Amino acid sequence: MNNLPEFLRIYVSMTQRKLDVLLVNPDSSIKAYQGLAATYSAIEPPTWALLLASSCRAKGFGVAILDCDAEKLSLEQSVQRVIDINPRIVVFVVYGQNPNSGTTSMIGALSLAKALKEYTNYRIGFVGSHTSALPREVLAYSCVDIVFLNEGVYALHDLLSSNMQSDLRNIKGIGYNIFENGGVVPILNPPQCVVPQERMDIDLPGYAWDLLPYKDKPLDLYRAHFWHSEFDHAKRTPFAAIYTSLGCNFGCNFCMINIVNRNDNGNDVDASHSRGMRFWSPEWVGKEMNKLASMGVRTLRISDEMFFLNRKYYEPVLKQVIDSGFDFNMWAYSRVDTVRKDYLDLFKQAGVNWLALGVEAGNQVVRQEVAKGSFKEVNIRDVSNTISAAGIKIISNYIFGFPDDTLETMQQTLDLALELNNEMANMYPCQALPGSPMHQIARKNGWALPDSFEGYAFLSYECQPLPTRHLSAAQVLKFRDEAWQKYFTNPAYLNLVETRFGIQERKNIEDMTSIKLKRKLLGD
Repeated sequence: MNNLPEFLRIYVSMTQRKLDVLLVNPDSSIKAYQGLAATYSAIEPPTWALLLASSCRAKGFGVAILDCDAEKLSLEQSVQRVIDINPRIVVFVVYGQNPNSGTTSMIGALSLAKALKEYTNYRIGFVGSHTSALPREVLAYSCVDIVFLNEGVYALHDLLSSNMQSDLRNIKGIGYNIFENGGVVPILNPPQCVVPQERMDIDLPGYAWDLLPYKDKPLDLYRAHFWHSEFDHAKRTPFAAIYTSLGCNFGCNFCMINIVNRNDNGNDVDASHSRGMRFWSPEWVGKEMNKLASMGVRTLRISDEMFFLNRKYYEPVLKQVIDSGFDFNMWAYSRVDTVRKDYLDLFKQAGVNWLALGVEAGNQVVRQEVAKGSFKEVNIRDVSNTISAAGIKIISNYIFGFPDDTLETMQQTLDLALELNNEMANMYPCQALPGSPMHQIARKNGWALPDSFEGYAFLSYECQPLPTRHLSAAQVLKFRDEAWQKYFTNPAYLNLVETRFGIQERKNIEDMTSIKLKRKLLGD
């Protein structure tokens, strides 16, 4: 135990019995982000590990968190840390807060799980979006003993209350292997429910911030997204992210967010079958924000997929922020068709200085096709201008390579991005992410899918987007990379950054654009 950092040594020494569960956040950053990992990619607190830890502690279980990403631990260091902590079970929490993160986090998770099995006999479980999407595939790895079939809250409670051996057949919401007739047979038990609305505050009672590693002060190993700190590296820590709600009411073809809500073990289940939102109370949100403010956090992400959707929930949260005098620099998500002009002043007053908009595509026909017609007809230019007029900065999200995309329609998307000239633009190649309806469509139609987890990482060397009906995957990826470079080196954009943020911030962006991604698909 002397090898543990002080914050963990103190916690473990206070535990009266052997630690029940170690929740692991693996490190996949180098392969996922290439040269951007060292400085420019964010390091986010492991939100679901924090929620699960708090939930388990409320039931009396001993919990610790190992954040390999934040501490940048080597494989050997990570294995030794697990041995020093010595839990009853090691659970890899592979969620992430970007849609593809649950899958790309499997890179580091499997690497560490295999090393642990080589040197130890710890029971190993996997929970997260990729596990929920493909539980049988994850269970097929010899280093994985148990999988959780949705968000895993109640299943984890029940597992920790069991002997983790003969009791497994009685625990809803898990999968495991049995040996039968000389072979390995995967078993998926009946599903367990997710935490219902009426028990959100009770069974997910908060975030276990005290279990996170730090160097000098809490949350100083975490850093905000580059643009969230207004392209100023000095403002990126301490940083935190919280949810005020879970899930989404929509079922876009390219999205897998709702797969962690699944309550059906069928092979054809995707995220669109378990859409829906659950909310914590404003009092719960205020309590968590107060904790973060007391720890010196100012840069805060609201991770809800649809924060700007239901004013019944966001209005009391924002008013509470104002009344409490919190000084957060926040960002939140909105669909382009749910922005309400009459509430933008409230957002700005509460400190929501950035809104992320899912523009997705410049061509209305392409956008409607992948959104199953759920997007209302809106003038995106008017929405952008309205938000900017309220003093709120915009992160526009674009996707290249939808099934109906051509070079012409992708150019329309790029032209729209250049015209809007928002303070930030995320540009993604379209992926059939596990758990999304598009992944099911791709499998049924025999479309080429990545043969590695790294292939699902948007910025990785092995990135392999979907081909369209008209373009190859390589054409899509090439267009995306060139579009990103054109946007961030565009003189109009750089002048905007210099005017809004400063000349040093402009230089910081220019330094970022000098880092070239290598792509296997493009012959690098």
